[in-house]
Amino acid sequence: MAIRVLVVDDSIFYRKIVSDILKAQPDVEVVGTANNGKVAMNRIKSLEPDLVTLDVEMPEMNGLEVLQEIQDQHYDTECLMISSLTTKGGEIAVQALSLGALDVISKPDEGDNEANTNQLTREIEPKIRAFARKRELKTIRKGQAPPQKSRVKPQEVEEYRERSTRSQFLQKRTEKSRVVAIGVSTGGPNALSSLVPELGNNLNVPVFIVQHMPKVFTASLASALNAKSSLEVKEASDGESVRPNCVYIAPGGYHMKVASGARGDKIVRITDDPPENNCKPSVDYLFRSIAREYGSKATGVIMTGMGSDGKLGLQVMKASKGVGIAQNASSCVVYGMPKEVVDAGLTDVVSPLEEIAGEISRTV
Repeated sequence: MAIRVLVVDDSIFYRKIVSDILKAQPDVEVVGTANNGKVAMNRIKSLEPDLVTLDVEMPEMNGLEVLQEIQDQHYDTECLMISSLTTKGGEIAVQALSLGALDVISKPDEGDNEANTNQLTREIEPKIRAFARKRELKTIRKGQAPPQKSRVKPQEVEEYRERSTRSQFLQKRTEKSRVVAIGVSTGGPNALSSLVPELGNNLNVPVFIVQHMPKVFTASLASALNAKSSLEVKEASDGESVRPNCVYIAPGGYHMKVASGARGDKIVRITDDPPENNCKPSVDYLFRSIAREYGSKATGVIMTGMGSDGKLGLQVMKASKGVGIAQNASSCVVYGMPKEVVDAGLTDVVSPLEEIAGEISRTV
C-alpha cells in the first residue's frame, strides 16, 4: 500500500520540489499540498494522509501549531518537519520533535535549484524508507498481514517484543565509568527529553551527546534540554574544560571529541573534519576519542536512529572494556543504529527508553 503524503509549505517553490522528490519514490503517493497551517488541517481531515511534510515557519498556523492540532484531534498521521536554518526555525523544530515529530530536515539555500533539489533528495529518501519500515512493523504488530514486498524480516518482529537484556560482563563489573557518551538520530530529541532529566543532578561524570541535526538546531536542543534538566546542558565549545554533571551536545555541522589538556585535564575539541557515515557530527568520531581518553572507564549508549553511525566507535570502546548500552526496538522511533550494535554483539544492556537512565547510573 502506498504511503499517502501531504506536502505543506508556504513557498510554492518548496512545495513543488518536495512533491517532485516524493513522487519519484517507490510506493509514495502525494495526495495534496497546502500553503498554510489552516488549509493543511482541512486537508488532513479530508485526505487522511499517512505522513505530512510540514514547514516550520508559516502564516496562519505554524508547524508547531499544526502538529499540536494533529495530536489534539488524534489524527493517525505523522509529521516530517522542514525548517529554514534560522534560530526561530530551529527552536520551533526542536519543540516539534519533542512533541513527537518524526524528524527534521533543513531547507537548503545554495542559490542553485539543482543543488537544492539534490540535497533535499538526500535528506528525504532515507526518512521515507525509515517511515515505511516503521509503518510496516506497526501493521505487523497489530496482527495484520505485511505488504507483499515487505521491508521487515520475521525476526525483526520478535525484536520488537523483547523488553531488555543484561550481560554477565556488566553483572560482574566492579569498575565505574567516568564518562557517558550517547549517540542518537531520528527520534532523538523526544528520547533525550525523556532521558536527560532522569539522570538526576548527582551523576558526577560528564555526558557527551551526538544528535544528528543541522547547524543552529543543536543550540535550540541544548537550551530546551537545559530547561528540563537539573544537569547543565549546553552546546559544546572548542577548548572548554570537561566538567562533571555537564551535558555537552555536539554542534550541528561539526564533529566533537575529547582530548587531553596541557595540565592533564580533559578538554572538548570541535573540529571541521570530513563527515563519517555521511554524518557530521558523527557518533563514531566521538566514541573513538572516548575510548582513547577514558579506556575501560566509559559508558557508550546508542539510541533511536537510522543508519549505522556509532557501531565502529562502540566496537573501539568495547575493545577497551567499556560498557555498551542500546535502546530496545519497541521504544525506538527507528530501530537502526541500536540494531546495528546489538546484532554485532557490542551491547551489555538492551533496555527500553524509560530504563536507560537507571542503567547509565548503575555504570557510574
